[in-house]
Amino acid sequence: MKKVLFVFVTAAIGGATALGIADFFRKDSVMTDNNSKSLTGQPAYFASVSPHAEGLPEFVKAADVSVHAVVHVQTTIERPEMSNNQQGYDPFRDFFYGNPWGQQGPQTSSGSGVIISGDGYIVTNSHVVGKADKIEVTLNDKKTYTAELIGTDPSTDLALLKIKGSNLPYLLYGNSDISLVGEWVLAVGNPFNLTSTVTAGIISAKGRNINIIESNPDKGQFPIECFIQTDAAINPGNSGGALVNTKGELIGINTAIASNTGSYSGYGFAIPVNMVRKVVNDLLEFGQVQRAFLGVSIRDIDSKLADEKSIKDLKGVYVSGLTDGGAAESSGVKEGDVITKVGEVIVGNTSELMEQVSRYRPGDKVTVTLKRDGSEKTIPVVLKNRKNETKLIGKEMDIVEPIKVLGATFEKVTDSEKKKLGIENGLKIVSLDGGKLRSAGIKEGLIITSIDKKKVDSMDDLKKALENKKGGVLIEGVYPNGMRTYYAFGL
Repeated sequence: MKKVLFVFVTAAIGGATALGIADFFRKDSVMTDNNSKSLTGQPAYFASVSPHAEGLPEFVKAADVSVHAVVHVQTTIERPEMSNNQQGYDPFRDFFYGNPWGQQGPQTSSGSGVIISGDGYIVTNSHVVGKADKIEVTLNDKKTYTAELIGTDPSTDLALLKIKGSNLPYLLYGNSDISLVGEWVLAVGNPFNLTSTVTAGIISAKGRNINIIESNPDKGQFPIECFIQTDAAINPGNSGGALVNTKGELIGINTAIASNTGSYSGYGFAIPVNMVRKVVNDLLEFGQVQRAFLGVSIRDIDSKLADEKSIKDLKGVYVSGLTDGGAAESSGVKEGDVITKVGEVIVGNTSELMEQVSRYRPGDKVTVTLKRDGSEKTIPVVLKNRKNETKLIGKEMDIVEPIKVLGATFEKVTDSEKKKLGIENGLKIVSLDGGKLRSAGIKEGLIITSIDKKKVDSMDDLKKALENKKGGVLIEGVYPNGMRTYYAFGL
């Protein structure tokens, strides 16, 4: 009996001691809390340390600013892309006899966008809206607008939209150049149609090239990838959304994820805002991006290349070739040079070099710092366009500005194409960005030979055929595979 009593007393003393120690530490934690507000009424499991204590990131203000300026973008493609065996869609035949190709109905998809001005300009990804026939934008307050596509830049996967609004909430541009690896950031968007979603993480790396943007020189598409990598959760639907710093400033447009499953796996990528700013300004001023080229073939420097070329420092970008008549050759840059700076910005790899050059227009002067034979040189360079000219790209180029209502870009048909297809004239559709032509079921590559029985062989012919046109339009043409077809639609 004494032994049992001894065990009971010992246990009671131990329990009381444990409660006393726990109470002591609980009081101590409240005393060291930097938040002077009372915790009365908080659930018991709330941490006693304030989330805004010194040294911890403050996300609330940045999130509050961002969610109101990030929108939900919903797109509709009236006639989805046809596979090869579906070519030859004919609106008249399908209307009377049904659709023998099994053409599906409208397809919808969604993404995100960022309001960048109070009067309704919105930045998003080209892959979100580039092929859409209809674009709707929903704000955080649930107001919905029909958006106009101002322009796209597939080379950077950016697009600019416009909605009719005033005094709209918008994000201020930050400076992606001074953003640091390890810095806290928020990703704001609409993943899986879950509107106004905010996730937090850090900048994991900068200057990433993940080879996700398609290269198509025939369409003037030269990929420029220099992504900000983040571990803030980004999922399908986040494309076109905002990457912001803790001040609530826009530092990137969320664009891609690296995943084996299609869902978040820890790697997200955003287009730096300094690149976004330049693309937006060009689309507003010219309707297309004025892309400058240095005129060099470049390589990242690794140990193997350094040993082969006797390069002592692995920093910089190796010039492996020059374009005849290009900006670099004309300015005195030589094969074997190592470029270390563009302007005042250090470039450590090919992605960073391409990003810096992408911020300029043809005709702009920029200094290039390089190493040659162990010494450093600074060379002034006048940048050129893709035709090695300093003038801005306009209607005088082979690929001319699209006629807005058609939503297409055109180029002249070559003599060899005419001979091969047995035609005397024609104007080829190079790309479709939404609009009347895509809505009618027309595909890229169609060579328009006539509009309302009038021959078309140039942009002037096209404009004259559509000048003051109201009502229905009949387009006749031929695809590169020789299939002749016609389309009818209303303007």
